[in-house]
Amino acid sequence: MAFPRNSLRAFLSHAKKAAATAIHSTQKITVVAGNESADLDSLTSSVLYAYIGSLAPPRDAFAPLYIPLLNIPAADISLRPEFDALFRHANIEASHLTTLDDLHAADLKPEKTRWILVDHNKLQGALGEKFGSCVCGVIDHHEDEGAVTQDTAPEPRVIEKCGSCTSLVLRTLRSLWDASTDISSLSSGAAHAQGDSVIDDASVTRTWDAQIAKMALASILIDTVNLTAKSKVEKADRDAVEYLEAKIKLSPKDAAHWDRNGFYEEINAAKRNINGLSFNNILRKDYKQWTENGLILGISSVVKPLDFLVKKVIQDASAEDNETRFVTAIGDFMAARDLTIFAIMTTSTSEAGEFQRELYVQALSAGHAAASTFAEEAVKELRLEDYSVQALEGKPGAMQPSSEGPWRKMWMQRDVGKSRKQVAPLLRRAMGAESG
Repeated sequence: MAFPRNSLRAFLSHAKKAAATAIHSTQKITVVAGNESADLDSLTSSVLYAYIGSLAPPRDAFAPLYIPLLNIPAADISLRPEFDALFRHANIEASHLTTLDDLHAADLKPEKTRWILVDHNKLQGALGEKFGSCVCGVIDHHEDEGAVTQDTAPEPRVIEKCGSCTSLVLRTLRSLWDASTDISSLSSGAAHAQGDSVIDDASVTRTWDAQIAKMALASILIDTVNLTAKSKVEKADRDAVEYLEAKIKLSPKDAAHWDRNGFYEEINAAKRNINGLSFNNILRKDYKQWTENGLILGISSVVKPLDFLVKKVIQDASAEDNETRFVTAIGDFMAARDLTIFAIMTTSTSEAGEFQRELYVQALSAGHAAASTFAEEAVKELRLEDYSVQALEGKPGAMQPSSEGPWRKMWMQRDVGKSRKQVAPLLRRAMGAESG
């Protein structure tokens, strides 16, 4: 049975309660899971898929209600200030989301679950070990790892290049959303129960649609730099923005005040506001991890330059010199996760106003060969240039591979069009080559 047309707030609350009921009563459950970095795109693509999919599930769907999973503990939501900024526009709160704390994966029986992956195409870590064989659909814009079977009917299998995964989710399911705008399918009583001031069912629906549209737009605009990142933007992204803005402009509450540029600047400013986070939490905020032939790789994406991170360590610790402090702090982060190789990818704006990327890699002895292989192969592909930062006093040779302590190196990445989606496969291939 399809979920009746309702607000995003009501849907998320219902999905969270339904997940708890299903887990405790061993009912069937279909989870729509974003990746473990739980960035804005993973949040919005999982919520959008679950919301629209639940309005009109396939006749032979495993379970009629799709549960959107934010793939982190609830406490980690606070590391993402951009979420809070977006929640206000979508009329939802963090407490409405289903997180790893709510899923109780240890109590779930694999045969009672099906998983749809968005913003990744291979379930990683403990979830992957237990539920990897239960994946029945995927929509993603990363390199295809071949982990999801080709025949996923009745669920989609979409893996292609795009600026935002949310754009692909919308393209795949928008016909269902359009069909759901039939006024006869509305449940306006829920809107009144939430205290919404409404005149008729049509205005209620348009308000709900605008809230959902703004949620989806946030990640598309962030991932494509408001559609200005030429190396990232695809037709699906442009079409999605046009479609979602049209939804917003149909809402009596939102049309007159809608400002896409202002909305983008607000969400982007919130995302970049990490000054109050500790060094460790900055690395945790947007972090992904993989295992390749016994070697474990972690990559953190950070929205501040490496100089900012080094100064964070200097502020929080004490040691004989700045490089030692930084390398030690990275080593502590790696040890807590049993990492063999760890990379930091930064994005920032130069003094000249140009978008820039930096890359830092550190490896334990077991990863020295793989790190060296990556360094040799990636120089040309990523246009890497040896680099140091002001906080290290620009010392010649600073952060270069060393025979003492961990392998480490810092670069300026001149090919700014290549993000973690491209860098992670390069590192993973190097790790596979050395251990295979």
